[in-house]
Amino acid sequence: MTQIKEAPFIIVGGGIGGLASALGVAGTGRNVVVLEQAPEFGEIGAGIQLAPNATAVLKQLGVFDTIAQHAVFPKRLVLMDAMKGTELASLDLGDAFLERYGAPYMVLHRSDLHKGLLEACIADSRISLVNNQTVVSVTPVGGQRTELTCQDGTTYIAEAVLGADGLWSKTRPLFSDDQPVCSQYVAYRGALPMSEIQVEASMDDVIMWIGPNLHLVQYPVRSKELYNQVVVFKSFKYKEGSDDWGTPDELDEHFGPCCEAVRNAVTYIQRQRRWPMYDREPIDSWVDGNIALIGDAAHPMLQYLAQGGCQALEDVACLTELLSNHEGGSTAEVFQAYQQERLSRASEVQRSARKWGDIIHAVDPTTILLRDTIMKNHKPHEFGYVDWLYGRRYGAAPKTASSQ
Repeated sequence: MTQIKEAPFIIVGGGIGGLASALGVAGTGRNVVVLEQAPEFGEIGAGIQLAPNATAVLKQLGVFDTIAQHAVFPKRLVLMDAMKGTELASLDLGDAFLERYGAPYMVLHRSDLHKGLLEACIADSRISLVNNQTVVSVTPVGGQRTELTCQDGTTYIAEAVLGADGLWSKTRPLFSDDQPVCSQYVAYRGALPMSEIQVEASMDDVIMWIGPNLHLVQYPVRSKELYNQVVVFKSFKYKEGSDDWGTPDELDEHFGPCCEAVRNAVTYIQRQRRWPMYDREPIDSWVDGNIALIGDAAHPMLQYLAQGGCQALEDVACLTELLSNHEGGSTAEVFQAYQQERLSRASEVQRSARKWGDIIHAVDPTTILLRDTIMKNHKPHEFGYVDWLYGRRYGAAPKTASSQ
């Protein structure tokens, strides 16, 4: 039997972006329903890096202190040559960095971040969390209302809808018929207990080893109880529509020529699951009336700048500020202002992530020489290169505090 339910504000997707959005919207005094297709709220994967443009948002949402209890605050970001084993460049994340950006750089397990957001949502009486709700259609009705139909027959009538349902979004087709773009790169990742892994790298750094068509990222998480590693490489056996590429055999083949430290690290990588790496082309619009996209549904990007989650949190901060400051305006007007503020910024980060991938994975010897020369001349306190990325801020805390 079809059920029809009404809700003022619906968020499709209960991941990091969806839950953060719920906290932001609820903080402006609005009631929110979050629809999640999984049987329970949770997060898969391993580590996540949050730069100051993201940790500042966690502070605004009131969840930073709780989440920080399980995080690690690295001292440096370090680029290493995966072939030679030598340091190419570093960025100091200490006092000067904190003073410049007003918020720290932190790394943590994705599940710890998600859990902190989820607990805050559960504690907020304005937020309703609903599982087993796979949205199959989103249809504008009557100009200022939207109908969402779920797989189980439940229909929701909403005054505003926020699509936070990720790379494979069911709400994005309202704006574009595009498809995710496979980079032909694949990732293997995981976090192991410190007792089970021999680590040669510093526990105080986020380290990226780079080489032709490959890289390895390492850093501790969960208060240094776990060590997170991600190996990424380009598959030369990629076939569209096939899963028979980016295999563990290819992993060993790619990383075999690397220095001893990298070869040793790769032996600890879990190989049961691989993650093909996708993004999408930027699109011209994320907003249609009272419907808007946020996070990976709007601007999915490759992971090379570690900004996917950060840009979703920027979306949340921007939207929250606009909702707070336009209480008398329509949701459609707020969403248009959100798009005007965020679309070009997020699209720039999308494109830059692709370019950074080309740089770190360079194969041509001349390109590598030029890249390495520039990097070796970089000083650890030269923040100008990352100001555009880490220095963006939106608003402050919502006017109306969430009910805790």
